[in-house]
Amino acid sequence: MSQGSTDLEPNQSSSPPPSEGGAIARYFKFADLQTNLRTEIIAGGTTFVTMAYILVVNPAILSNAIFLQESGDLFGELVIATAISAAIATVLMGLLSNYPFALAPGMGLNAFFAFSVVLGLGIDWRLALAAVLVEGIIFILLTLSNIRSQIITAIPECLKRATAAGIGLFIAYIGLSGNPAPPPEGGYGAGIIVANEATITSLGNLGNPYTLMAIAGLLITCAFVARRIKGALLLGILATAILGWILGLVPPPAGLVAVPQLPVDLIGQAFVGFSQLNGGNFANFVAITFVFLFVDLFDTVGTLTGVGIQAGMINERGELPNANRALMADAIGTSAGAMLGTSTVTTYIESAAGVSEGGRSGFTAIVVAILFALSIFFIPLFSAIPAFATAAALVIVGVLMAGNVSGINWSDPAESIPSFLTILIMPLSYSIAEGLAVGFITYPLVKAFQGKAHEISVTVWLLAAVFVLRFVLLALNWA
Repeated sequence: MSQGSTDLEPNQSSSPPPSEGGAIARYFKFADLQTNLRTEIIAGGTTFVTMAYILVVNPAILSNAIFLQESGDLFGELVIATAISAAIATVLMGLLSNYPFALAPGMGLNAFFAFSVVLGLGIDWRLALAAVLVEGIIFILLTLSNIRSQIITAIPECLKRATAAGIGLFIAYIGLSGNPAPPPEGGYGAGIIVANEATITSLGNLGNPYTLMAIAGLLITCAFVARRIKGALLLGILATAILGWILGLVPPPAGLVAVPQLPVDLIGQAFVGFSQLNGGNFANFVAITFVFLFVDLFDTVGTLTGVGIQAGMINERGELPNANRALMADAIGTSAGAMLGTSTVTTYIESAAGVSEGGRSGFTAIVVAILFALSIFFIPLFSAIPAFATAAALVIVGVLMAGNVSGINWSDPAESIPSFLTILIMPLSYSIAEGLAVGFITYPLVKAFQGKAHEISVTVWLLAAVFVLRFVLLALNWA
């Protein structure tokens, strides 16, 4: 998913000369796309650097929910699951669609998985992985039919944008509110926002060394982003971690390179999760599967469209050729990721960084996939990166995702009220699902209050009814 890129400006230089000959050039149609091998390799490396932060951030977020004895004990396996699922999905994108788009476990979706589903609803992480697997399979079926396009058309644009913005605020809130104590009481988090009995939340202890490091990391990352340095988020994470190691606040890595071990505690656990499905958790299982599907569906479509426009791939009818093949790569990647032990895989907006360097073919994606696969040999380095070093990346991704509010018509109550509530409820309830539910319920109601009920599609009314039913079931459980 990710909505954050540190360099989204189109490349202003002239197109590179087409490559001559070679099986790779012929397969990926370098001549037709006015590109060459060198340009595609550079573009792939650029895309990888801009999104490599996910190798640290995704395991850090999922470690809060996916563990055996204590949080973080499967961090190394989660890094491998993240890298391999990204590699598989990105290879499929390059081979099936010939697009320079990269995929990885999505930001926002990983937070929903960890904090809303596992910690919030109390659902075992294995069952949550089963929901991701089901979502991936449904996505495959939707891609093979016209249902996907009908759903996309039915959902109001303002709610799509509000969902993205709300997830951005939720991600940033997670980054700022991490526990600043060392393990086992905490996890070297930022502690910039903390709990407060009088005011619910408040500013944390600015004298805490881990909080100070998080603030320093935020400033460092902001400087990199402001200077449009490629890989700003990854560089900010590494710079902050190195500073923490030098100051002796956290232990440095025991090494840089190691032969990786298979994520044996994660592989296949999605299938184990199905054995935990029962009448008591079935309704929640269906609800979270729908949310995974909804967010992944629209995040992917939005990313493909946005990057496709920059790459000049949108035709005169506003269509993206081979879009179904790209969506299929995304769907298969999600299914594979669930079986490997990670949350939903989605197309990354960071792909625009590679496009800006001239990447036009699927070989750009192949290069990204190769680099993700090689990254699994650096587990010792990733495992030593503290949580305060990743806080800035979460905040900056939140900033970029919040930009979606510009597409909302704030002068129309039917758009502004549901959108605002969606955005507001997500971080305050610590749940993406609750924000979505409130938005889908209030949108058709406010439209009806305006006397415009006839403008609401049957699909939206059905979705609203599903969310109302979910709240009713929750109320009965509380009672």
